[in-house]
Amino acid sequence: MLKKGFNLTELQEYIKNKDFKPDQAMNYFYKLIEEVGELSEVLRKNKRIVEPGNIKGTIEEELTDVLYYVAAIANIYEINLEENFHLKEEINKVKWSNK
Repeated sequence: MLKKGFNLTELQEYIKNKDFKPDQAMNYFYKLIEEVGELSEVLRKNKRIVEPGNIKGTIEEELTDVLYYVAAIANIYEINLEENFHLKEEINKVKWSNK
């Protein structure tokens, strides 16, 4: 079980222990695209949590699904999302500092 307050590295490790199939990279990608489509639909309808604790059919649920498959793909390619997020932030600081 993943504890509350986890970081991205812990999330990736949790998903890797639960669901790691390196030979299925394209299937994870297809699932990601499917989940992005579902996210698009709930965003368009602005479907948010109505009943506390029930995220079914909401933006919250679909964002979580997207995050899951992003982490699963990162695991296959041995990419630490937390580390790379910080590296990308440094690039963005330079890129957008003059705008």
